Amino acid sequence: MKKENKLSVLLGAAFLMATSAIGPGFMTQTATFTQKHGAAFACVILISIIASYITQLNVWRVIAVSKKRGQDIANEVLPGLGYVIAFLVALGGFAFNIGNVGGAGLGLQTIFGIDTRIGAAIGAALGIFIFTSKSAGKAMDKLTQILGAIMIVLIAVVAVKTKPPVGFAFKSALAPEGGYLNLIPATLTLIGGTVGGYIVFSGGHRLIDAGISGEENLKDVNQSATLGIAVALIVRILLFLAILGVMGMAGAQIDPENIAASSFKSAAGVFGEKVFGVVFSAAALTSVVGCAYTSVSFLRTLFKFIDKNSNLVTILFIVVSTIVYIFIGQPQTLLVVVGTLNGFILPITLAVILVAAKNKKIIGTYKHNNVLYILGWIVVIITAYMGIKTASGSIGKLLGTDSAMIVTNVIKSILV
Repeated sequence: MKKENKLSVLLGAAFLMATSAIGPGFMTQTATFTQKHGAAFACVILISIIASYITQLNVWRVIAVSKKRGQDIANEVLPGLGYVIAFLVALGGFAFNIGNVGGAGLGLQTIFGIDTRIGAAIGAALGIFIFTSKSAGKAMDKLTQILGAIMIVLIAVVAVKTKPPVGFAFKSALAPEGGYLNLIPATLTLIGGTVGGYIVFSGGHRLIDAGISGEENLKDVNQSATLGIAVALIVRILLFLAILGVMGMAGAQIDPENIAASSFKSAAGVFGEKVFGVVFSAAALTSVVGCAYTSVSFLRTLFKFIDKNSNLVTILFIVVSTIVYIFIGQPQTLLVVVGTLNGFILPITLAVILVAAKNKKIIGTYKHNNVLYILGWIVVIITAYMGIKTASGSIGKLLGTDSAMIVTNVIKSILV
């Protein structure tokens, strides 16, 4: 592979992962939790990005040296497990994609005033166009890089305009008001929205498809993984600061039904509203592409028909997601809930990768970094604990204290 082509793929893999994370759900989660926790949300960002980086490095390195996709690694760890994980990831990806096409509709409505369902159909059509190309991989690489850069610039403009309390936010990242336990649901959701479900595998699978794998390419893989997390972090911080700044502005009006959009409008009037539309549309379109590509990639090696017709199946994935959105709609809360569900899937998929990291039949003579390995297991334990705590709270609200205790104990007996 030519040097310039290899660089394009590495950048494409990084931006595919980052823009898969920076979807409508990412923006909705950030806006929702910033309004709820204020400056303390900086602590959530710090914890989640550390956990996400540890997760990403472990997953991408094992995928690269094994030269296998996530589901194939899982099947070698335990026969049949790959099918279970592929189903969970694809199902979560499908739910996310309903939100993604809805986000495209909302973004285009903000820009042009069209109906959200028409906007969703337009966004889906653009995503489908990518996979009608014989060189879909290259087209996907370019799309994610260009739209990712546009999002960073536009959000930065709004963040500067709101003049957020940067110093106070930095202090809160280390010592949040109200303590850490109150931040558990938000932290689990953010980790899930950054590297949960299909997202952490997106760039790694792209590198496998492009032939960039093996121990000899680990340096490049590490750099691509680092860049992906860095892009996601930059956008998360800028968006958080923009909304935090709006919250401190006198007379700012924030709509609880659409926190992000109303924040941009309060910050910069009609211009800010249009900026939000562009950013949200770009975030949605890149996520539609990344979500569909990675979800289908989890099924390719398990089903021959899907492998032979991967682009067609990817197109159908987008079409069905769009039809579901058009007929049932997609509330703002769906994007937050699915992020949380991805957080539940994460400890399972990461645990599988870590077991594989010490299996010579899978990784050959490669010796996985012990520090990274230990940190990975710490993330598994923490996210599993957060999942139990979050489930306990949700069950409690639905069933009442006594019933919730019974169900919670069952969950603990299964996971621990």
